[in-house]
Amino acid sequence: MLLEKIKTPGLSHLSYIVGAGGKAAVIDPRRDCAIYVEKARAEGLEITHIFETHRNEDLVSGAPILAEMTGARVLHGPNAAGEVAYAETAREGDCFEIGQLRIEVLETPGHTLDHLAFVLHDTAYPQGAVGVFTGDALFVGDVGRTDFYPDREREVSGMLYDSLQKLLALGDQAIIYPAHGAGSVCGSGMAEREFSTIGHERANNPRLQLDREAFIEAKVAENHYQPPYFRLMERLNLEGGDPAPRVTAPPVLSLDRFKALEVDHVIDVREPLAWASGHFPGALCLPVGMIPAFAGWFVGEGESIALVGSDQGQIATAMEHLVRIALDNVVGGYVGIVPAAAQGREMERVATVVTEEVEARLNEGNAGWKLLDVRDADERAETAIEGSEHIYVGELGEKWRDLDKDTHYTVMCASGMRASVAAGLLASKGFGKLDIYLGSMGAWKAAHG
Repeated sequence: MLLEKIKTPGLSHLSYIVGAGGKAAVIDPRRDCAIYVEKARAEGLEITHIFETHRNEDLVSGAPILAEMTGARVLHGPNAAGEVAYAETAREGDCFEIGQLRIEVLETPGHTLDHLAFVLHDTAYPQGAVGVFTGDALFVGDVGRTDFYPDREREVSGMLYDSLQKLLALGDQAIIYPAHGAGSVCGSGMAEREFSTIGHERANNPRLQLDREAFIEAKVAENHYQPPYFRLMERLNLEGGDPAPRVTAPPVLSLDRFKALEVDHVIDVREPLAWASGHFPGALCLPVGMIPAFAGWFVGEGESIALVGSDQGQIATAMEHLVRIALDNVVGGYVGIVPAAAQGREMERVATVVTEEVEARLNEGNAGWKLLDVRDADERAETAIEGSEHIYVGELGEKWRDLDKDTHYTVMCASGMRASVAAGLLASKGFGKLDIYLGSMGAWKAAHG
């Protein structure tokens, strides 16, 4: 018998392969899906079923691709805001046999209207569910977001509460297998561990301690952001996305060939301080680990990309992240800024400042200077520096137009990482008076106790 979790770093996406008796099922596969076939073959299993908990917003589903590779049936829930072209519709009470395992469908709307959970039973031990694949309804330490239907926010929050009661009714013994772990944009309060049970969540998950009305009020009050690429994911996960490129590493080019490229975006995936100390003019700062969170805010469908990294592995990993969100028009890469600088190529830099300088500027009340806080709304509500202004880093992709290029901006976040991303976006739009608050709110708190 096989039950294995496949984690996709960056997106914090969790998919699963489960098998017995020569058959296997995959739950919520990612776009680069050869890994499931390899694992099934290694165990002597045939993938016969693919289960989708919902139409994902944050990554391209691999279900249609994996179905083409294996001939497996794809099962998806009702009410998907359109026809899921590659899937059959599964409904409450449907059951599927995978060797001695039985997978039962629960309709669990709320996060999305098409959301399903898949309950795992072992027919050799029939007393209660062994586990449940909860998708984005129930996480370890949190529950799913409910902001995708803004005109029905109270209704869908109530739906999620009712769906959670169905999951709780499975019994404390049931292990939960969610579709995301900590770091995902699909929930902000997830625990670092990726294992739990219904019983543990019943006792410890803050959202499960609330009655229905309090739960609805709490969900309606949450702040979430929806990057523009979510709409692309939703469309592709109805139509069915294309297979991932066979080669997921762009060609590494000579400096002359790289500079001759005409692309929509040059993305520098090195660490923020490396980018700040010297980068190609107009290059965005998107450290490789932050690409899943922020590339979809700044890069549009089909737009061409060139990558700059410290080494070939860094560039390959960056493209791997981009492939999973269908922003894979990567035409080339370049390794190493130092050789380019040594050849006299034009470079730009962004200065960093420390707490003492920020304090001095705040005290001076300089009319030509602003402290720009790019953290999210929840962080801002918890603590903020008096006199700072707020625009979430992702929203700068549009809201930079509201800013004055003649103003000197010092950009801050929690640590300086997102501030560097924001500074890169602003620099690419022609803002020349920029610096980054090194350490940002962390340094401010350390200085002020």
